[in-house]
Amino acid sequence: MANYDYDIVTIGIGPAGMVISAMGAEMGLKVCGIEKHKLGGECMNVGCIPSKALLRMAKTRHTVTKFPSFQMEEMREPEVQNPFPSIQEKLDFINEKKYGVKFEKVDKLIGQGAASFVDSHTVQVGDRKITGKRIFICTGTKPSRPPIPGLDTIDDLLTNENLFHQEKIPESMIIIGGGAIGSEMAQAFSRLGCKTTIVQMDPHLLPFADRIAGEQLEEVFKKEGIDVYNSRSISQVEKKDGRVVLTTKEGEVLEAEKLLLAAGRTPALEGLDLEKAGVQYSPKGIPVNANLQTNVSHIYAIGDCNSTYLFSHAAMHQGMIALMNIMRPWPFKKDFKKYVVPWTVFTEPQVSSVGMREADLIAAGIKYDVLEAKHADYGAAIAEQVTTGSVRVLTNKLGKIYGVSVIGEGSAEMINEWALAIQKKIRLADIMLLQHSFPSMSFMNKSIGEMWMMKLLKIDWMKKMMGFMMR
Repeated sequence: MANYDYDIVTIGIGPAGMVISAMGAEMGLKVCGIEKHKLGGECMNVGCIPSKALLRMAKTRHTVTKFPSFQMEEMREPEVQNPFPSIQEKLDFINEKKYGVKFEKVDKLIGQGAASFVDSHTVQVGDRKITGKRIFICTGTKPSRPPIPGLDTIDDLLTNENLFHQEKIPESMIIIGGGAIGSEMAQAFSRLGCKTTIVQMDPHLLPFADRIAGEQLEEVFKKEGIDVYNSRSISQVEKKDGRVVLTTKEGEVLEAEKLLLAAGRTPALEGLDLEKAGVQYSPKGIPVNANLQTNVSHIYAIGDCNSTYLFSHAAMHQGMIALMNIMRPWPFKKDFKKYVVPWTVFTEPQVSSVGMREADLIAAGIKYDVLEAKHADYGAAIAEQVTTGSVRVLTNKLGKIYGVSVIGEGSAEMINEWALAIQKKIRLADIMLLQHSFPSMSFMNKSIGEMWMMKLLKIDWMKKMMGFMMR
């Protein structure tokens, strides 16, 4: 039997790599974690966490603007003009004081270079060669660069990789892409005083969501002064007199100080030398089986690099499932694709979803009903002045839950209940009978169950049965 330096080697210590490394070490395995940049990977340093910090600062400033009598410590003028040092300070604290202690049992190679395969059990970092019994590829994704004429000439082009390292909030910014990153950053920068414009080829914001969600978000954006150009093709971008000029094939000419590219993601596989390990891959990512194994059984591809679900929480979950499957005999292994994946876009209003969309149900020929509880009809939401949004459930007459969209206050927390319901095949009758804390926003989830029951009671045979029972 071959002797290896480590039981597990992880390439990348982002969301997936952190779970595998920390859990593996706690299980008593010898683990080496390799990260070419910083602990936490893209999500922690230039993605999920800093973007949410910026959104929170922007929301605070937006509230102060609406209610100028509020005096908030977070909105000191220098921080409004340049919030990025404050965000970086918080990231450093998290990395050093919170995350660092979780990896004391892991041998870490951080900032010492990128890993590349020498063979299927060996990777190289700089001059050092490391062998592992099992190797986990957790390299994530990088910003896609669509073939837009002139894009390569924009020397100060922004992506999420450098967005949080600016010296100040720009005066104006054009954003290519209306997905999660584009929408969140459009609102954040707008609320911090930057004139923002979204240009995208899709017909509505958040193209991965139901149309109604994108349309409601766009209504809010228009009220806040954010311009949105949907269904546009970009003919070219160029720099003129220090300004970015974007021209669409539809004839619009847009100008701004900065250009942010947020037009999708592509797997970060360059430099890995996957061929030397015999791992199959394509520009779309690394294919994996139900156990997250590549075609080389002891090499796994976890998270965004396999392009199954591009969410940090999905990457963490996959890492946990893959590690658990190593310990389980065949009949008890878990198929990672059988777990539902909720998601949230952290704009205001928040937009969350889980399960099937209406378009999916229509394509599959599944008959469904729509039940909707609106924030504008709920007393607590009215009193708190958060009336934009709704809970929208796609179901059938027996209360089976196909999919859910939650828009508005509390969305990111409320969606998890629906995710559990779909995963455990819980029906609307159970949601109705679960006592929900009042007056939380999640009480609207219970209201959906009550709507379903009231609708059921209007069916003729149910009326007759109720009449008979009341005799």
